[in-house]
Amino acid sequence: MATILQCENLQKRFGMHPALDGVSLRLESGRVVGLLGPNGSGKSTFLKLCNGLLTPSGGSLLIDGKPIGVQTKKVVSYLPERTYLSDWMRVRDVLSFFQDFYDDFDREKARDMLARLSIGEADRLKTMSKGTREKVQLILVMSRAAKLYLLDEPIGGVDPAARDYILDTILTNYNPEATVVISTHLIMDIERILDDIIFLQNGRVALFGEADAIRAERGQSIDQLFREVFRC
Repeated sequence: MATILQCENLQKRFGMHPALDGVSLRLESGRVVGLLGPNGSGKSTFLKLCNGLLTPSGGSLLIDGKPIGVQTKKVVSYLPERTYLSDWMRVRDVLSFFQDFYDDFDREKARDMLARLSIGEADRLKTMSKGTREKVQLILVMSRAAKLYLLDEPIGGVDPAARDYILDTILTNYNPEATVVISTHLIMDIERILDDIIFLQNGRVALFGEADAIRAERGQSIDQLFREVFRC
């Protein structure tokens, strides 16, 4: 398998505070990876570095063999933790926005997923519930034919039924040769779909490996192990 993401001794400091402190990872193509850790562990910082929204304080970071920049943005589809779409926009506006901005955006695929949720192209975002807005944003992100999908807390603010829809959307709509990185602290909800796991703790990698191998070695589910490692 090809390496889609590689970092060595990756560091990010905010003033004197180390948000990431020497992270080294190699992620292969065609995997669903859980980026797991409590709030403040460095998950969002790591994803922002991968998407070029922050600049590393030290170390190296490559995506698809290239340093972070215009070329990597072409192969990365990023779902931030917070909704960034403007209230005044209608669904047709956000579809056009993504179509204009990303060459790999499949508008028909997005329209099909929206139709299955009975979301019309004339619907205005400000009239939608928080959960529906988050589904719209996820559909936009998953309608790209990217090589790397970075999803920051995609199930954090929605009810359990919506979580099932979101996970099914992720599994059935991403490029199967791509890698999906899902950042969350809700382990029980996503454990079933993970190939690999990364535990981040205080900006460092506490555990990294194949989910099935870790379960077999530890004799625990990933959720049980998470509760043990991050017990207060």
